[in-house]
Amino acid sequence: MAATTSPDRARHAAALAELDQRDRAWWSDRIAKVLVFGGGISAIVFIAAIFVFLGTQGLDFAVHRLDWGEFFGSIAWRPNGYPPQYGARALIAGTAAVTGVAMLVAVPFSFGAAVYIGEFARGRTREWLKVLIELLAAIPSVVWGVIGLHVMGPWMTALFGVESGLNLLNAGIILGLMAAPIMTTIAEDALKAVPDTYREAAEALGATRWQVVWRVVLPHARPGLSAAVLLGIGRAFGETIAVLMASGHAINIPHSVFDPVRTLTATIAAELGETAKGDDHWQALFVLGILLFLITFTINLIADTLVRGFRRRGA
Repeated sequence: MAATTSPDRARHAAALAELDQRDRAWWSDRIAKVLVFGGGISAIVFIAAIFVFLGTQGLDFAVHRLDWGEFFGSIAWRPNGYPPQYGARALIAGTAAVTGVAMLVAVPFSFGAAVYIGEFARGRTREWLKVLIELLAAIPSVVWGVIGLHVMGPWMTALFGVESGLNLLNAGIILGLMAAPIMTTIAEDALKAVPDTYREAAEALGATRWQVVWRVVLPHARPGLSAAVLLGIGRAFGETIAVLMASGHAINIPHSVFDPVRTLTATIAAELGETAKGDDHWQALFVLGILLFLITFTINLIADTLVRGFRRRGA
């Protein structure tokens, strides 16, 4: 009798252990799903919370007391004047000008680096270049600002004979170098997404390596490259400290790359600590923040749409 029940007990114990293991695996899977879902939804929650915070701080002033014609049409930003003036046209023009110069610097640099790494470099050379680009992206903004202030500024004064080296060109170069690493990474991913069969077909027809890149790879990677440029623009629009230190921080619509300018982000950073919480000046700075948030959100949304469309085409 004992001989017949012992195997039954063993099978029963094994079945219980298997059920217990399945139960633990089920709970582990549920917990992992909840954590992943929470991590994914947190980005949406944080963005919504930021927008709500900006709105609560500046929306009342924007709706009831801000003259929108003056805001977009005047260059007079004098929050402490009598009467105060909140003209942001020069700030918007300065931000756009710095971003434009930055893209003129960053696009050739980043696309050239992406093409070389993705299409020409091999082995250790490719790996080292990737590491160096990642290190370039890790340099803090304030360090770039110090370079613009103490290296690029005196160099521009001596080279071009201008009164001050802290100007639009200085800020644009610094900002372009800051935006180039992320643009290089996105552009390289776009080039790698082009199927190798396209390259092989072009080479079979007698095309050189550069002809393959120029006539085949780049046209098919155009959506991804466009997304890289848009992400770089979004990065440039949101930069603060480096631009504040390198641009000259003067309210001015630039007519030359050697003119000092002031950006939206630099204005917020420079003035927010000097205002009384809740007054019109405080709320006007938050209106600038809302405007900046909407611009960067739109740019990143367009870039994300392009990247998703490019991936679907590649799939």
